Amino acid sequence: MSNKESIKLRKRKMPTGNTSLYLDIYRNGKREYEYLRLYLIPEKNRQDKEKNRETMKLAEAIKAKRTVELQNKEFGFKNDYAEDTLFFDYYEKMCKDRLGSKGNWGNWKSCLRHMEKYEPNRKITFAEITPKWVQGFKDYLEHEACAWGCDFRERQNDHPLSRNSKLSYFNKLRACLNAAFEERIISRNPLTGIEGFKQEEGTRMYLTLDEVKLLSQTECEYPNIKRAFLFSCLTGLRRSDIINLTWGDVHQQGDYTRIIFRQKKTKGQEYLDINQQAAKLMGERKRDDEHVFTDIHSPSCTNEAIKRWVLRAGIKKDITFHCGRHTFAVMMLDLGTDIYTVSKLLGHRELSTTQIYAKVLDKNKQAAVSKIPDILE
Repeated sequence: MSNKESIKLRKRKMPTGNTSLYLDIYRNGKREYEYLRLYLIPEKNRQDKEKNRETMKLAEAIKAKRTVELQNKEFGFKNDYAEDTLFFDYYEKMCKDRLGSKGNWGNWKSCLRHMEKYEPNRKITFAEITPKWVQGFKDYLEHEACAWGCDFRERQNDHPLSRNSKLSYFNKLRACLNAAFEERIISRNPLTGIEGFKQEEGTRMYLTLDEVKLLSQTECEYPNIKRAFLFSCLTGLRRSDIINLTWGDVHQQGDYTRIIFRQKKTKGQEYLDINQQAAKLMGERKRDDEHVFTDIHSPSCTNEAIKRWVLRAGIKKDITFHCGRHTFAVMMLDLGTDIYTVSKLLGHRELSTTQIYAKVLDKNKQAAVSKIPDILE
């Protein structure tokens, strides 16, 4: 590698408090940057320091690889970027890879329909997907795209996309371009510097500890749904992971029952210790290949049964199965569990996701308002 060429690993502080790692690459009189999508987190304990050490090792390994690639190019190795790849063909392949997940596949397909409206040229290549093109698609989602915009039946009124739909569709483009960048189809990611949509903050509906106790004492017309929902309240597991849970995932380690499973949503391997109450809800152990919870039925059927059960208990809240996960998170924080541990129990990849629950249950605010002296006689 000549003196005019260099690769340096650099750091950039993010508004979130994390530090982004990227490569500063100088060659042929030009400077370019490769953002590694690796982040150092604030070091509050030993686990944070260890995680940062592993992240730095990975970043150094990528830097070493790029250095070798730069040296190879100096000796006449061909440029291995495939920017003439057809963008829509590549995106449609990513859609097909998600056929097993009906909801996720539907979102990818809807995004494709919007991109086809925005870009009429089906033969556009990745070389033509520029930052200006990406910004244009974002502007289209913001100002032009309509809900049901890909449904060609006549409607009386068009409705703009919801904030979360805009976020979802733009993130599909983000995933596509990130994958193309990682596969070295493109040398630069046109998303760099373009801010995505902010997620619309939703209401986290949950049950109090007393309400969970009340539900456990109230009859539900579907006993298996009752067991599964209370299990979610005590473990924080999603409906999909509870349905997929088999006895082969359940292990006994001393006085604790441990569940070892792969999250359906994130694909992450999880190790979750559960208490005796939750273990009791699973019932008598069966063969390893048998499911722990059966006859849960469809999400709509499950949620309708839960609504009738909640109403029968005299609880005036709009509760769905997923509220069991919210209930567990808020309950853990209310009982004094630190947010890092709650994040691990929920299997969150980012601590910011768990902090939403801390906002729901802000004991500092509660303590502050309780200090207001009596002013009414």
